Amino acid sequence: MKKFILLASILLVAKVSSQQERAITTAVPFLNIAADARSSGMGDMGVATPMDAFSQQWNPSKYAFAKQKLGVGVSYTPYLESIVTDIALLSANVYNKINEGSAFGFGVRFFGLGEIELRQTATEDPRIVEPNEFSVEGSYSLKLSPTFAMSVGGRFISSNLRFQEGTQDSQAANAFAVDVSGFYRSREIAYNSFNGRWRGGFNISNVGGKIQYDGGGQEEFLPTNLKFGGGFDFIFDPDNVLGIYTEFNKLLVPTPRDFDGDGDIDGEDTNEYRQISFFNGIFESFGDAPDGFSEELQEVTWAMGAEYRYLESFMLRAGYFNENEEKGSRQFFTLGAGFKFKSTQIDLSYLFSTAQVRNPLENTLRFSLTFNFGEEIYID
Repeated sequence: MKKFILLASILLVAKVSSQQERAITTAVPFLNIAADARSSGMGDMGVATPMDAFSQQWNPSKYAFAKQKLGVGVSYTPYLESIVTDIALLSANVYNKINEGSAFGFGVRFFGLGEIELRQTATEDPRIVEPNEFSVEGSYSLKLSPTFAMSVGGRFISSNLRFQEGTQDSQAANAFAVDVSGFYRSREIAYNSFNGRWRGGFNISNVGGKIQYDGGGQEEFLPTNLKFGGGFDFIFDPDNVLGIYTEFNKLLVPTPRDFDGDGDIDGEDTNEYRQISFFNGIFESFGDAPDGFSEELQEVTWAMGAEYRYLESFMLRAGYFNENEEKGSRQFFTLGAGFKFKSTQIDLSYLFSTAQVRNPLENTLRFSLTFNFGEEIYID
């Protein structure tokens, strides 16, 4: 019997609830988990927020606006903490400014599912396996003007969720993907009672061929995403800044549907669904929902978040994330805080689910640690 860890599909965040027939699921959904505490404190968003070391996941174009030469970020996110203690997402990122207008970024994400015991009978000595998934990624960002930058990036993805069974091949499934992103940050604008700065961004991520899990040719879509958003910083004075941001996300993956018209999505429909190429699937994803435009809108998640910064040393954050009940039902509030001392910053975040379906990150405290090196440069 094939031993995929369906646990990864059932328990991961891509779709917390799989009971909706047309909820879109993909392989390697760990790529959609907010890996850092700053972004997760603002409702799992980061495409248009101010730059930090973890921008590699959200929008690498922001690295071109970095104030310091070098930044390093590490984070730890426990998963299903109320049930188990050894499932977690670990992330590490680094960026390096080449000059005032360009930068390189690198990142690693590792999702470990802990130890799992396998046995054929209750009395058999268990075989211990440790399934995991990881990605290694890099990006190059370049300012095209004083207020706008773009980036391109690549990602290697490995999903080791199969177990050796007899002579059956148990190699990890691998894939490559690319990202394209853009980021706009206006100059500081003087208004009547405060100054302000507009921000906007987009990121098309995980564009690549399907990932193959077995020798029989079973392939699954990567979580190709289109993220876009905007925000505004209220600069009341040099010491007090309030940023308000919003973000939208659309999976560029086809909607599961009843191809043969028998009124149900069954095995034949699944086989035909898998015949769609990743390239065609990207374009089909904008208009293939069976219930038309209204269902296409249901497939768009949205988030709102805010961050108050005092002296760039103390930060308070809050956010809300919403996904339609028919498409996964992830709905939650988040809170977060950050503390910066010299070149070191510590961030924390906490999630409260508001949906009937329990979120695997509910009541979980997430941690991030950032180090910035080099002389700080003011860039308008």
